[in-house]
Amino acid sequence: MEQEKAVIIVGAGPSGLAMAGCLSRLAIPYIVLEREDCFASMWKKYSYDRLHLHLQKQFCELPHMPFPPSCPTYVPKNQFIQYLDDYVSRFKISPILYHRNVESANYDEASERWVVKAVTDSNTGGSGEMEEYFGRFLVVATGEATNPYTPEVQGLNTFAGDVLHSTQFKSGKGFRNKNVLVVGSGNSGMEIALDLANHGAKTSIIVRSPVHVLSRGMVYLALVLLKHFSLNMVDSLMVLLSKLVFGDLTKYGIERPTEGPFYMKVKYGKYPAIDVGTFKKIKSSEIQVLPAEISSIRGSDVELKNGKSYQFDAIVFCTGFKRSTNLWLKGDDYLLKDDGLPRQSFPNHWKGKNGLYCVGLSRRGIYGSSEDAQNIANDIKSFL
Repeated sequence: MEQEKAVIIVGAGPSGLAMAGCLSRLAIPYIVLEREDCFASMWKKYSYDRLHLHLQKQFCELPHMPFPPSCPTYVPKNQFIQYLDDYVSRFKISPILYHRNVESANYDEASERWVVKAVTDSNTGGSGEMEEYFGRFLVVATGEATNPYTPEVQGLNTFAGDVLHSTQFKSGKGFRNKNVLVVGSGNSGMEIALDLANHGAKTSIIVRSPVHVLSRGMVYLALVLLKHFSLNMVDSLMVLLSKLVFGDLTKYGIERPTEGPFYMKVKYGKYPAIDVGTFKKIKSSEIQVLPAEISSIRGSDVELKNGKSYQFDAIVFCTGFKRSTNLWLKGDDYLLKDDGLPRQSFPNHWKGKNGLYCVGLSRRGIYGSSEDAQNIANDIKSFL
């Protein structure tokens, strides 16, 4: 099967949908290739029930379509999925071809177009055949969260209880009175620990590296102030406010980083922990902070690198994702690094050579995806 469109978009998450929406508005033909059986699969299939957008809704809109006024300020998962469904309908986003695993993408100098090879996944109802797609432009919209990553831990295969990645966790309901270890102190880890504690699990969380704890209100204030003041000034204010609101974190086993929260977000892509109730549970000892990573596991015994040992019934790894773009995108030494993130820094990160682009990889959330998509669509339009 061969298909030719002006633009090939790889990935049908919010970034891919934003890109397709912008192209639809400009009547530029495209095709979307998606490895799952639905769009926005991370939201529809691989996220926990209590998830809300961490930022206020005006920072999380896709291009050319605000949230309805009835949506709360912090949009819950089911309403965000409804918003994405409405977005696809409104901009008549089609075709999205599902069960397509992209194997390779090469730029053909002779015909001046991209050749994308994809296999229809036989495990999910496809035929297992190789298909070829041709396009003058290629947009990588596979997102920051591509393949769930669980670190290698000695003896993990001997663990007697349940082992989950955050993408498999739905709710703390089934963990009442169980000893559960959460590994990872990003926003998923913090919120999953809270959900477990709320459902009566005896919850511990490994907080290995220093972390900034901010409230939702602080983050909103920072995003407003960053339009008018320097990053350093805003960071200093955030650290001051965090100390006033949350006090000395070290007595609970949490260190504050020496670098500011938004500097770290820009430089390393490390988000501050946006507190939605976890810290209160840490203060009341309903959630125990363990300050060392796992050394080894034997049965239900988990030994940490500080020599202490604990017993757990379940472990939830909130250890993020790895990207696999480097495995299929061939001949690009300009746009993306081996880790699948842009080589160029914001705001010049989205445009490569020979009609290659990336959307949603600037580590600036949905807001960043929307900006990228609009920039890319306008750039493509200027060529056509």
